[in-house]
Amino acid sequence: MLARMALTQTTPPADPTRTAGDTATVDAALDVLSGRSGKGRFGRLLLFMGPAFIASVAYVDPGNFATNIQAGAQYGYTLLWVVTASNLMAILIQSLSAKLGIATGSNLAEVCRNEYPRPVVWGLWALMEIVAMATDLAEFLGAAVGMNLLFGIPLFAAGLVTAVVTFVVLGLERYGFRPLETLITALVGAIAACYAVETLMDRPDWAAVLGGSVTPRLPDRQSVVLAAGILGATVMPHVIFLHSSLMQGRIVVRDPVLMRKLFRFETIDVMVAMGLAGLINGAMLIMAASTFHRGGLQTVGTLEEAHRTLQPLLGRTAGWVFALSLLLAGLSSATVGTMAGQVIMQGFLRRHVPVWLRRLVTMIPSLVVIAVGFDPTRTLVFSQVLLSFGLPFAVIPLVMFTRRPDLMGPLVNHRATTVLAFVVAGLITLLNAYLIIQMLTGG
Repeated sequence: MLARMALTQTTPPADPTRTAGDTATVDAALDVLSGRSGKGRFGRLLLFMGPAFIASVAYVDPGNFATNIQAGAQYGYTLLWVVTASNLMAILIQSLSAKLGIATGSNLAEVCRNEYPRPVVWGLWALMEIVAMATDLAEFLGAAVGMNLLFGIPLFAAGLVTAVVTFVVLGLERYGFRPLETLITALVGAIAACYAVETLMDRPDWAAVLGGSVTPRLPDRQSVVLAAGILGATVMPHVIFLHSSLMQGRIVVRDPVLMRKLFRFETIDVMVAMGLAGLINGAMLIMAASTFHRGGLQTVGTLEEAHRTLQPLLGRTAGWVFALSLLLAGLSSATVGTMAGQVIMQGFLRRHVPVWLRRLVTMIPSLVVIAVGFDPTRTLVFSQVLLSFGLPFAVIPLVMFTRRPDLMGPLVNHRATTVLAFVVAGLITLLNAYLIIQMLTGG
């Protein structure tokens, strides 16, 4: 009886935009939180899975392909530890982002707008828009290159096809949050399957893989640039905003006990999704290290070269699987990037832009880059370094807000969590400062 009363007090008003499927999922999840569900453990957990998998797409986008392949080809397994460290950072940061959405009922951009002076809000919005454009650049280029490698479609035409497919996928939102979550999760699973095949075919040195995963080492300045690129491609600033938005209205509870239960379920969602994304990133670098670096092909630094070189080394299947995974990553991350851009603009400015207009505006820089003929892979790596520069301006506000009891209530950070999060933010900031110094001094 008490559980039923608590649930009644914390159930949100009916959302007119929700479908019958959404309502059924939310009702079943509320039954689990209140202890009234008869589902098994896996069935209960499945109700809460999904948001982190949407966020995880950004962690396996084409920018990851570019940075990981260059890192593996040039340095072998040496920079695998950066992938490991970046993934652990991603788990922590995405957990905080989900917690902010659950506790406040607002996303990170909205909280920034409510808590910061207007000039700061405008500055953060402008910076995050640049980040969103850099993200779109990576996603469009990756999908275009994937289509070109698979079907021979010219890059510019492939970019236009990417835009059309993105519109189609985003159209699933009208049918509720579950269809989009299911599709994105399936795409992440397909990318993982592609790299499982690649890893089996290239037969890596597992002892060296283990050593590289846990031994921090940066041999030279170029490795620092690639490390920043890996970090920027793994801990993506735009999905920090997006994940909090996905959680703010999905399942709403205000009872402290139910909020803690909900956050525990969402923490599992984050760990599974980010863990899978981390394995995919590691597999990308391992493939490049065990195939190109071990074969004396350290100069393989572009996606096209990687595809072309894989075929004689591992067979046509390897090249086809590589191109397919790149295409899937580009198409899925382009969808997620548009969703994040919507959240950033609406949250900071209270301005709603039709999704078709947002997609049209943000894809223009990508199409210009393709039309001018810039090297796709170098442009991808540069975009990931740019994302790394934007990270502190998303991570630091997130940590500052989640440590405040007045905002977070029962989900406020433990002291140890806040200290660890500030250490992560400090490491990111120091790495970016080093890169700026190197650029200014011609390093």
